[in-house]
Amino acid sequence: MTEEPVQTTDDDHVEDDTPNEKPADESTTGEQPTDEDILSAEETDLVAEIASHDESLAEAVEERFVAIESERQEQETEIDDLRTRLKRKQADFQNYKKRAKKRQEQLEKRATEDVVNRLIDVRDNLKRAVEEEHEDVESLRSGVELTLKELDRVFEDENVAEIDPEPGAEVDPQRHEVMLRVESDHPEDTIADVYQPGYEMADKVLQAAQVTVSDGSGDGSGE
Repeated sequence: MTEEPVQTTDDDHVEDDTPNEKPADESTTGEQPTDEDILSAEETDLVAEIASHDESLAEAVEERFVAIESERQEQETEIDDLRTRLKRKQADFQNYKKRAKKRQEQLEKRATEDVVNRLIDVRDNLKRAVEEEHEDVESLRSGVELTLKELDRVFEDENVAEIDPEPGAEVDPQRHEVMLRVESDHPEDTIADVYQPGYEMADKVLQAAQVTVSDGSGDGSGE
């Protein structure tokens, strides 16, 4: 069978009259270039490195701040604890002072009561010596002397000593009270006589001895 030649029509030869589109020029699109378009690769890496460094620094600062804040809270807790302990110690010390003062008052009261009880015995003995009938004065005197000795024993037990300086002794302003200046054979300004003895307890003067002092008029040392 013989193939017939294919006939072409004018429509098959229609040329494409559509003009060729050129690529759009970026300068005419109106879009602005980005920072990454402007910066070089090295500059971009540098910015990234700085940003990373700043981020690390910020993290380190934040961690340090957290550590400092934690340390501050611990110190405040410790300070509060110390204040509480100090207040407790102060309260304990005040209670101790109160107990010590009360105990001292009790001891002083007991000591005073003991001395008074012993003095009562002395007084009773002295009263009996006076009220009893005596055949003579000598027996009365003997009873009084015994009572006086009993009183001296009480003083001795309480560490009470008599201040009774010898004539001619130097005057001690802490233990002697000068009453008068009198004529005396003793050196001037020395004790001429004891008007009333004094008393001291454990080196504390309870009552100064009342004395007279010599004016030196009868002293023959200057002749």
